[in-house]
Amino acid sequence: MSFMGRPGSNPGPGAIIGGYMDIKKIRFLPHTADVLIEVKGNTLEEVFENAGLAIFELMTDTSKVERKVLRDINIDGIDLLSLLYNWIDSLIYFFDAEALLFSSFKVHKIWQENSKFKLKASVWGEQYNSEKHESRTAVKAATYHLMEIKREDHGYVARFVVDI
Repeated sequence: MSFMGRPGSNPGPGAIIGGYMDIKKIRFLPHTADVLIEVKGNTLEEVFENAGLAIFELMTDTSKVERKVLRDINIDGIDLLSLLYNWIDSLIYFFDAEALLFSSFKVHKIWQENSKFKLKASVWGEQYNSEKHESRTAVKAATYHLMEIKREDHGYVARFVVDI
């Protein structure tokens, strides 16, 4: 399946995040190679939801991705950064393995247990269809380059780079 897009294309508005739309909490920032993404949220869960949406907004117009398929995701990491990396990686895996695009993300909880961070989430979307879904940028992998998660006055901000 060919899924090539226009690097640097501007993702459109739309997409449902945890039951509501808020594209204003996502910014695609200039970077010399690949794509540097910044996402915000009132909670860590919302930051991870917005990170998921950002990945698929790079790939297509998520407002055109219907909630036909549900996948439950349970992952862990040794810290919050590895949890974010594993989250992004698992979402990319679903596209690579099953050609699934997601447009709706619900991170039920993020918690720490036995020195590991854990995440439980549900994601909704549908299979990629070239006649329905715009091809933007192929996202190959998550990276740790410039990855950070910070607490701010009004919530959290995460930055990360994806390989395209």
